[in-house]
Amino acid sequence: MKKVIVIGAGVAGLASAIRLQNEGYQVEIFEKEALPGGKMHRITREGYSFDLGPTIVMMPELYREIFELAGRDADDYIPMQKLNPMYSGYFNNGTEKLEVSNDLVQLIELFEGVSEQDSEGFLRYISDLYSRFNIAKNHFLQRPFRNKRDFYNLDILNQGLKLKTLGNAENTMNKYIKDKRMRDMISFQTLYIGVSPSKSPSLYTIIPMIEFLYGIWFIKGGMYTMAKGMAKLFEELGGVIHYNVSVDEIIVQNQQAVGIKTPYGMFSADYVMCNADFPYAMKHLVQDNDAKGKYTDEKIDRMDYSCSCYVMYLGMDKKYEEIPNVHNFVFSGDLDKNIKQIFDGSTIEDPSLYMYIASKLDPSLAPEGKDGLYVLMPISELKTAQYEWNEETERYYRNKMLAKLEQLPGMSNIRNEIVTETRVTPVDFNNRFNAYNGATFGLQPTLFQSNHLRPQSKAVACDNLYFTGSSTHPGAGVPIVLLSSKIAAGELMLDDQMTGSDRHGSQ
Repeated sequence: MKKVIVIGAGVAGLASAIRLQNEGYQVEIFEKEALPGGKMHRITREGYSFDLGPTIVMMPELYREIFELAGRDADDYIPMQKLNPMYSGYFNNGTEKLEVSNDLVQLIELFEGVSEQDSEGFLRYISDLYSRFNIAKNHFLQRPFRNKRDFYNLDILNQGLKLKTLGNAENTMNKYIKDKRMRDMISFQTLYIGVSPSKSPSLYTIIPMIEFLYGIWFIKGGMYTMAKGMAKLFEELGGVIHYNVSVDEIIVQNQQAVGIKTPYGMFSADYVMCNADFPYAMKHLVQDNDAKGKYTDEKIDRMDYSCSCYVMYLGMDKKYEEIPNVHNFVFSGDLDKNIKQIFDGSTIEDPSLYMYIASKLDPSLAPEGKDGLYVLMPISELKTAQYEWNEETERYYRNKMLAKLEQLPGMSNIRNEIVTETRVTPVDFNNRFNAYNGATFGLQPTLFQSNHLRPQSKAVACDNLYFTGSSTHPGAGVPIVLLSSKIAAGELMLDDQMTGSDRHGSQ
């Protein structure tokens, strides 16, 4: 039985480990935290429970797949319910609210309430993006690019032209939707994967399209239930998770990964699957320069990184009945300026926020009669920021965040209703989760950091070493990261079936 070591019990690490364990490999995960999930972690304070990172469930079939491939009923691990409305958008200092459904009739009524022109534009957007989504799904998102010829061939290049990737998401939305509020609510969602609408390839406008067509779901217990469920399944299959064990180095001999080094000694393996953030791993865990290949320390520093996040987890002394939905977006008065400041590193003057109130659907996540608020502000990553993260910076952004929330219905006294407060900054993402530069979503999915130009699952210059997670192909976001794990496990198993002379790819 071949042994595989997986570094990190994040989403992609757990999913890769389940796939490999289910195929008969002996898999052990080494996780430096005390809980599974990576950024899909949990924070608990005085009876309040919060998801630490991702919160929005899209494409639930990909969540279910990891359990179903092992012959399990996903409902036993991750009971879900569909949300309608999906979320609320608040504009004009909280005085205007738009509720967004994935019911087509309700969506058309929403757009017709703005203008018939925008309603027609919305239907064109759905039609155009759906065809491009199918091309991406069938030809790019679910396949590796092991060799240059896997991308540079007539079929793939023809499909790539159909994707129309040369435009950006912002300009694409301008063609369909004229009302600024509606356009902001759609184009803003490229920040789900940490990239500016003005810089992201136009294809990423498929993110809201997927929501409109397939909906948003909620997992009972919050997103951490997914991480806990995957860890449970992995152990049921016979896998082993070593918690509170950090990995200091991937041991490479003759350009072949043979194990890992930890504070508790060295552990050997036939294969190593790394779920640590790719830039961090290449710079700190792969210490053999030849094994780094083209991903030298200098190249890692030059790459483009996603934005970071400042997140507050607030246990409140009341329930907020005036806010009806679990997911809420609170928009800046000038979103274009807000996004520009995020990505040029300026101090953000008027932020946009995302507020998640999981206790609305699962009261067990807060004490009886109370709510827990997860409030996220997209913010510059550490390298881009033109300011230092210190106590003064944190006080400034905390005040900005609370001032924005005070404008919402029923929240005018929010500062006096806080029972418990926890905050996560870009520094925490950098130090605790090894997110390079504190970039919460890893490498930006720009045109030149996507598909074959993005780090692949199979290491470039080292055998028996594989990578998975948001900085590898196909990219960030939980559903896409689950596809990353599928690709990575498939690449490892393919190599296991091949002779050594056939295994070297060129990238």
